[in-house]
Amino acid sequence: MPNLFKIFDHQLGEKRWSWKKLSFSFPFADLQPLAITCIVVTGTLLGVRHLGWLQPLELKFFDLMVQLGPDAGPDPRLLVVTVTEKDIHALKKWPISDRVLAKAIAEIARLEPTVIGLDIIRDIPYEPGNAELTAQFKNPKVIAITFIGNSEYDRALPPPTIPKKRRGFNNLIIDPDGIIRRNLMFLPDEELTTNSFSMVLAFNYLTSQKVKTKVTENKEIQLGETVFPLLRSYSGGYQTIDDRGYQIMLNYRSPENIAKTVTLTQVLEGKLDPNLVKGKIVLIGITAPTVKDVFSTPYSASASDNRMMAGVLIHATATSQIISAVLDGKKLFWFWDEWQEMLWLAVWVGVGGCLAWRLENTLNFMVSAIALGGILWGFTFFLFTQQGWISVTGPTLGFLITLGVIITYKYQQSKQQQEIVMKLLGQQTSPAIANALWKERVHLLQSGLLPGQRLTATMIMTDLQGFSTISEQLPPEVVMPWLNEYLSAMAQEVQKHQGVINKFTGDGMLAVFGVPIPRTTPEEIAEDARLAVSCAVAISACLPALNQSWSDRGLPPAKMRVGIFTGPVMVGSLGGKTRLEYGVIGDSVNIASRLESCEKNRQEDTCRILIAEETLVHLEGKFEVESWGALPLKGRDKKVDVYRVLGEKRSKK
Repeated sequence: MPNLFKIFDHQLGEKRWSWKKLSFSFPFADLQPLAITCIVVTGTLLGVRHLGWLQPLELKFFDLMVQLGPDAGPDPRLLVVTVTEKDIHALKKWPISDRVLAKAIAEIARLEPTVIGLDIIRDIPYEPGNAELTAQFKNPKVIAITFIGNSEYDRALPPPTIPKKRRGFNNLIIDPDGIIRRNLMFLPDEELTTNSFSMVLAFNYLTSQKVKTKVTENKEIQLGETVFPLLRSYSGGYQTIDDRGYQIMLNYRSPENIAKTVTLTQVLEGKLDPNLVKGKIVLIGITAPTVKDVFSTPYSASASDNRMMAGVLIHATATSQIISAVLDGKKLFWFWDEWQEMLWLAVWVGVGGCLAWRLENTLNFMVSAIALGGILWGFTFFLFTQQGWISVTGPTLGFLITLGVIITYKYQQSKQQQEIVMKLLGQQTSPAIANALWKERVHLLQSGLLPGQRLTATMIMTDLQGFSTISEQLPPEVVMPWLNEYLSAMAQEVQKHQGVINKFTGDGMLAVFGVPIPRTTPEEIAEDARLAVSCAVAISACLPALNQSWSDRGLPPAKMRVGIFTGPVMVGSLGGKTRLEYGVIGDSVNIASRLESCEKNRQEDTCRILIAEETLVHLEGKFEVESWGALPLKGRDKKVDVYRVLGEKRSKK
């Protein structure tokens, strides 16, 4: 088999493949497909991201991380007075009259809260009791809400007796998917109420704590030592939001643990614990689902009301976030710059491409892919727990798409290369051997060479009797086709019997059974020996038909000798960089050659097959043999027990 190594190394060497690693390793110039794929995928995803097509997925992942994040528990500085369905049924009236609200505010004010926020619109009187409510609105601790609409007809303003500094708009910003994730702190509009309800509540509370407010050089709000980072249209996973006004991301507490709550009925009946009120921020709002002042939040698993959050609780969340950031040092959401997000995506596109490019082993590839995916998500979630929101959809898609593209490309390349190799190997080995060689190519070749290995194999050495005379009598142009016909018949039988043709020696050949993939068990070694002998018998059976064909064409008949021996050999690459071949060396090869040439005068038929004791022991009596006794072989001191193979034993009926 002179070209087996060349098939792997020289032929594919034109494409500069290296078998050292788990896959083909390209030089730098051949990284062009990887580079092009990474550039195209990165550019495409950046374009898709810029159009906002990734935003819905980013927001879903944001919600998931909110739900998985730690719960800080209720804010002890807040109390929420809820108007429930039970309260409305007890009062037997909706909307609640001004007198009821006035009584509730008076009862709360009696217990000395720092600030009272009424999250119920009172732009028109609801008698009875409007005068009483107007009197309560004069309390400097009471904050009322406004609603900023698109026109003067859909705006709601509190009575003019409440000064502008004690008003706050209760408008909530709803994302395109219907979920509230942002807090609009104030609007730059001199004609309207500019501060949000939660901002006014927090500001009044922080003023009582002697916290100063200012605007930084970057035009960001600073309360005490805390700067509130301004949300941009491209912050985090956003791309297409309206970022007008001063917006920040809401840092939700779980719906059940925003603040302590009591019902309106408890307040009206005087059952309110003073410790829950004194020095606190008290919000009054409606939680009854029938009033439909409820909204979807990241905790909303569905659009059903029971999974939605009342507006007053969202305002409580926003208020708690502001004062917690200032007084407790609780972090606010921060974001990467746009160039950092672009680099982040490009890095993971490259990681996915390199992983698919370098690894071939399926298990290693899957473990590495899962581990890298875990790192991506784990790092993103870790930053989220530190209030850092960075994109995860783009990098994940980039990682997976590049993996898929490179794997597909390599599969197509590998398929083409396998077709080439299988075609070339199939000329000298059986399809089974060729396929096995392809599957085991990584383990067969190291540093561009077939590594030497010791194994037990069975060798067949053949030779034509009187070939020199035939060559002398016939012109070369006749001898060559005649010889090729003979060698082709032999090669066909070798392939059928899963052997490997190591080399053609003019009029003969060396075929090996049990290489290049080691056959290590006694059963495998025995099978190789039986296949070798069976191959020789098959060749012998073909010879009469060939002789008849040649005789009909006026060509000389052929007689051949076959020597077969089973024993240890060394196999691997032989030669240098300019010429390499697959070598099979060892005394076992010499013995097979000597068996073939042993006592040439003792040939009774067209094909003589001689084997040694070392091969006979593996035949399990499946062949008829004739003992020739212990014979001396050329170049050997010890005699060898020689047997002539007569043919396969026929089964007895």
